[in-house]
Amino acid sequence: MEPTLEPLAEASIEAPVVEKPGRRSGGRAGRVAVRTAPLAANLRPVRPGMSGGQYSALSEANVLRIHEAALDALETIGLSQAPTSGIEIMTGAGAVLGDDGRIRFPRALVEDMLALAKKDVVLYGRDPAYDLDLSGTRVHYGTAGAAVHVVDVETRTYRESTVKDLFDAARITHALDNVHFFQRAMVCRDVVDNFEMDINTLYACCGGTTKHIGTSFSDPSHIAGCMDFLHTVAGGEEAWRARPFVLNSNCFVVPPMKFAEESCITMENCIRAGMPVLLLSAGQAGATAPAPLATAIVQAVAECLAGVVYVNAMAPGHPAVFGTWPFVSDLRTGAMSGGSGEQALLSSGCAQMHRFYGLPGGAAAGIADSKLPDMQAGWEQATSNVMAGLSGLNMVYESVGMHASLLGFCMESLVLGDDMLGQVLRCVRGIDVTEDSVSLDAMREVCLGGPGHYLGHSQTLSVMQTEYIYPAVADRTSPKEWVEIGKPDLVQKAIARKNRILDQSTAPLFDPATDAALRAAFNIYI
Repeated sequence: MEPTLEPLAEASIEAPVVEKPGRRSGGRAGRVAVRTAPLAANLRPVRPGMSGGQYSALSEANVLRIHEAALDALETIGLSQAPTSGIEIMTGAGAVLGDDGRIRFPRALVEDMLALAKKDVVLYGRDPAYDLDLSGTRVHYGTAGAAVHVVDVETRTYRESTVKDLFDAARITHALDNVHFFQRAMVCRDVVDNFEMDINTLYACCGGTTKHIGTSFSDPSHIAGCMDFLHTVAGGEEAWRARPFVLNSNCFVVPPMKFAEESCITMENCIRAGMPVLLLSAGQAGATAPAPLATAIVQAVAECLAGVVYVNAMAPGHPAVFGTWPFVSDLRTGAMSGGSGEQALLSSGCAQMHRFYGLPGGAAAGIADSKLPDMQAGWEQATSNVMAGLSGLNMVYESVGMHASLLGFCMESLVLGDDMLGQVLRCVRGIDVTEDSVSLDAMREVCLGGPGHYLGHSQTLSVMQTEYIYPAVADRTSPKEWVEIGKPDLVQKAIARKNRILDQSTAPLFDPATDAALRAAFNIYI
């Protein structure tokens, strides 16, 4: 990982140091400089891909029960409305097309395709420093959501999102250490033509960050032109296929238990083009998925297992993320409730199912029902993000920036979310118990004839950066200090940091020749 583009202020990470009489002047400044220098990636207190899995919402017996119920659903209910090409692919592998038009999946077929499925998936960044290893319970946080509005915190209003907003969100994400990937977070509402919208979405995302990208396509016919775009960015088709840095987020099913024909054709085209896919099942408990949380997971697992069969019958071992992604309804109104405790439990339970199958998995967390970055948003975002990480979810989508149950994206919330995810990741990392960390030497020195405190002790200083994480925006001053510095408001600090990041450079992250080639071939709005 590269150091963040906007270094933390020294004061925000400097611990109290007790100076001894007679110490040379300048010594403290030198030690501060050493401690505030950027750490190597493997020494940072939090980093992408740390292993979760400490928390389990489901017992082992209940995981097996959900698995058996999902297999039963695939054998007896099946899925309808597959495209002709999909029917040929799946029945060719052993699925059964019934007289009612539904495709059913024998247990043995599902097990065979699970054996073929790729387990050791790496999602690439354009910069290899941002590659994401999805093996085991390694956890990564990022954006997603396709909001149609931007939240303006200064006017407390919502407005339609634009391609410039998407570009800015990607640029901010690029500067945030704790946001590990950028999946399209907003729809470019100012681009009327759908093909141009898909192209400009790619331009905004890839131009804003070299981290891994996720996107969707509005029509299967757009894939060829979008691949031309990506080949240009990559430096040719061969280079693209060696390191595909964009994933197709694909809602290949329309819950309950129906294939989405156009999305399936898009998925087939993306697979042929060498693009990884997210097999996304996004039912809403109580509406398009069963209301009991356990059965909502059963349906999502069944739908995604159908996707595993589909993908591996077509291209064995093609990289695919198992995207069990059930949402929650407020059953009083039917409205989505992405910030609920039930949503946090669903995502955690889905993470266990990914672990059970040994497949790379992704689900949603961090969604706020709150309309603004306020206290409600804080508890909604933190609760589900912590639970997802502790459950070992490989790809935590929509983890930052999303408000109004995915209808609004907030840049300031994205900035604040970086601080929040830092604390979340520290929880995911857990407590290191080693010979050094439980050594009593420091305690003896301090307690037996020492100063009676650990401030300035060599042990304290040695773990100051490697075991502790410090917020960039959040306030930890005393009430007296807070008054002295002008009673800063958290959102105002987030606005200031956002502006500092965006003011650093407006240039897209393409070399001039590539940018010129893209602009010559496509109608770029930025």
